[in-house]
Amino acid sequence: MRHVWMAGLALMSAMAVSGCVSDKKYHEVLADADAARGDLERARAQKNALEQQVKTLKDLNAKFGSESQIARDELQRIQHGRDKERDTIDVRTKELEDKVKQLGAQNRSVRQEYEEARRHNEQLKSLVARYQKEMKDRSRSLSPNPGPSAFTAPPSGTGSTSTKSVPPSAMFGGPSEAAPSLSVLNINKVPSADLVLTLGITQDVADRIVSNRPYKVKGELVAKNVIPKDVFDDIKDRITVSP
Repeated sequence: MRHVWMAGLALMSAMAVSGCVSDKKYHEVLADADAARGDLERARAQKNALEQQVKTLKDLNAKFGSESQIARDELQRIQHGRDKERDTIDVRTKELEDKVKQLGAQNRSVRQEYEEARRHNEQLKSLVARYQKEMKDRSRSLSPNPGPSAFTAPPSGTGSTSTKSVPPSAMFGGPSEAAPSLSVLNINKVPSADLVLTLGITQDVADRIVSNRPYKVKGELVAKNVIPKDVFDDIKDRITVSP
């Protein structure tokens, strides 16, 4: 367009110089020049608009590039967090599996202890029954046999008969005192189970008596704070420390 406008101006100048151009031609040339000028202005406006659009597109491209980078960073962060969480879950899963194995082993150990305790309980029951039977048998054997309370013996030097009381033990040549009581327990030697069954004390008391051995005198049970005084008074006649 610029070339057309310049050509029109040159033509007008040539026509003016030559003097052979009419007014009509002159005005036509001016109109063409104005049209060319308008086309040039519109072309400039379109150029500016295109430049503005290019600038806007560049700005949008930069903005979208920045947002894209932010999105990529966020995606990378999410992936990193997911991988870290996955590792944490794997570690926690392994810990739980180890815990399950440990609890299983503890459960088996507890079952074994339970079975051993049950067998021990059965043995204690059998031992208690045996001791009860032995104590009953011992009580029967130590109880005095019934017999005549006296017999008649003639006094020496007389022919008359008279009665004289003689204890049954004298009839059989035994001692005249009463039948002996049950044998006492040597607290320096007997096991705790015998102490429980014979003396009627608890297992804890029997264990304390055994763990504080040896004793020189029975009174050390109270002096060493092994048993209370009232318990000692109950069992002192049924225990001994002599070998």
